[in-house]
Amino acid sequence: MTTNTPDSQYSKMRIRIAATCLFIAQGIIFASWVSRLPDIKADFNVGGWMEFGKLMVLIPVGKFLAIPAVGFLIPRIGSKTTALIGILGFVFSLFIIGFIGYNLYLLGAIMLLFGLFWNMTDISLNTQAIEVERIYGKPIIATFHASWSLAACLGALLGYAMINTGVQPQMHFVIATVIALVLIAANYKCLPNVRPEKKAKLSTATEHKTSLWETIKSLRTVERLLLQLGLIWLLALIVENTMFEWSDLYFQSVIKAPESMQVGFLVFMIMMFSGRVITSFLYKIYRKVTILQIAGVLIFLGFLVSSLLIKTVDDLVLKVVVNSLGFMMIGLGISCVVPTLYSIVSEKAKTPPGTALTIMSTISFVGPFLTPLMVGSVAEHLGLDWAYLAVGLVGIGIVGVTFWGKGLK
Repeated sequence: MTTNTPDSQYSKMRIRIAATCLFIAQGIIFASWVSRLPDIKADFNVGGWMEFGKLMVLIPVGKFLAIPAVGFLIPRIGSKTTALIGILGFVFSLFIIGFIGYNLYLLGAIMLLFGLFWNMTDISLNTQAIEVERIYGKPIIATFHASWSLAACLGALLGYAMINTGVQPQMHFVIATVIALVLIAANYKCLPNVRPEKKAKLSTATEHKTSLWETIKSLRTVERLLLQLGLIWLLALIVENTMFEWSDLYFQSVIKAPESMQVGFLVFMIMMFSGRVITSFLYKIYRKVTILQIAGVLIFLGFLVSSLLIKTVDDLVLKVVVNSLGFMMIGLGISCVVPTLYSIVSEKAKTPPGTALTIMSTISFVGPFLTPLMVGSVAEHLGLDWAYLAVGLVGIGIVGVTFWGKGLK
């Protein structure tokens, strides 16, 4: 017999599958965009690395603009409708990139919208995930994030296949759009329909994003642990954004690998997904602060391998193998950082979880703004390999914060 939830005609399992499918749709669109960044840079005649960095910084600007937008929409129309607006905007932002006539200014506008709808989808889908978890009565949110990571791996694999079969970005984006729209159309109606209440307290996921100004004003009195964790989160986002936006460009410009061997983003995402799968098992073996230290060391060594060790190798195939090893180390290292930060907050923070996460995300939000300009500037003057070495120092920074942070012990 099918057991329905109190607020829905659909079973708990069907509701969970519906939310999972929307996470998968988002992951596929994200990975399709990343896998084609080298083509976008070339097709739109984006000049130097600094110009590319300026283009990429429009995405976190859009993400920032999504915060008040979601704070306005969810209390009025609910997270289900907001999720639909966000994910459709996200999907069509990718779709129209292929049909704007290689106009760099229009591309900048699309990047801004891409970031806005990306974050709108993140917030509203995570709000939906919290509601599904409430329906289940047990912690299942991690499974939604794992499904996104798996979808990003599959999307990266799809992108790799499209590139190596000569499919142009326009057609690739059309195919990704169709896949995402089918998933959305088949599952949206099954999402939990949480009734919006204007005066009601927002869910943790929304509150986490909407009390930004209040959080900035209260940073002077925040507990030290949250400052330390927020700084680690900031450093982690620098690593993530570097790998998301520059991986395949690194294989193309530094390794000089042909398209059939440009596997940077693919191997990074595979290891990031694998690392998230095994993180919960590592908690049984190591202390969480030790896991963060190991992650920092892996991140540093991975960037060191990709930026310096690669210079000692002449054979192209060996270069690809060595650089892939470096990217795998980075992916494995970064995979466990954010989940571990959430876990430490749950265990050690004296501040309520919603407020604690708001404070941490406020601090960390600087990371996505810094990354494109930092990497672009260093790459413009010294080369992308030296920019990667500079980002590698972030790993040492993570280790340093864990040793400095008495609250983490």
